[in-house]
Amino acid sequence: MNAAPNEPVLLRRDDGRIAILTLNRPHAMNALSGELIDALKAEFDRLAQDKDIRCVIVEARGRAFSTGHDLREVASTRDHAFHHDLLTRCSAMMMAIRGLPQPVIAKVQAVATAAGCQLVAACDLAVASSDATFATSGINNGLFCGTPSVSVGRNVGSKRALEMLFTGQSIDAATALRDGLVSRVVPPADLDRETLALADHIAQQPPQQIASGKAMFHTHMEMDLTQAYAYATEFMAGAIQREDAQAGIDAFVNKKPKPEWKGR
Repeated sequence: MNAAPNEPVLLRRDDGRIAILTLNRPHAMNALSGELIDALKAEFDRLAQDKDIRCVIVEARGRAFSTGHDLREVASTRDHAFHHDLLTRCSAMMMAIRGLPQPVIAKVQAVATAAGCQLVAACDLAVASSDATFATSGINNGLFCGTPSVSVGRNVGSKRALEMLFTGQSIDAATALRDGLVSRVVPPADLDRETLALADHIAQQPPQQIASGKAMFHTHMEMDLTQAYAYATEFMAGAIQREDAQAGIDAFVNKKPKPEWKGR
């Protein structure tokens, strides 16, 4: 499962309207080196401009989805500026997922810890193998998982997140599903098929509504309830006027075939 010496740390293949990004550092448990962080950010930036792609899957080769930051790289220097820059680039990469118009699905086949768990939490959806495990394990190495706490806390809530952060203990896939860290758990043999089927279903939905709806959802989740309802009301009133909504509503009301959705 080791990558060839000259093989890139991130692979991309497209399956119709679905882009599949593969973390390709299996020899290093897909640790998020600076090179891999930059490759992910660059690919997300390209995808943001790609109007043919309607859904993105992030997967990994090998025995781990990702074990977080590459601690060998972190330990190579004690320079604060180096570490601050690395973490800033990682945070920008995670935020790029939120900024993408396409939904992003993490396909988690195995262990996801620290910033690897953060990457799962940063994705819009996550399909996990029943063999997968999750942890914010930095505390076991003397380091509190500060940046992972941002996305993990927003997925599972403060008390569950803090238990993970304080103990560094792993949770299984069933617990991750219960707590909201992942959206589906499937048998290992079904992971590829189930993830691709979910992505394909999303890719068939009206892309303009999906893109604007994703942005709207993430925005209102940071608001209080009154603000959120006001914001969502404005969004829906405008969304109803769009061509795709008008075509879809007309097809439903008048029992017409489902329309072909136009791109973004």
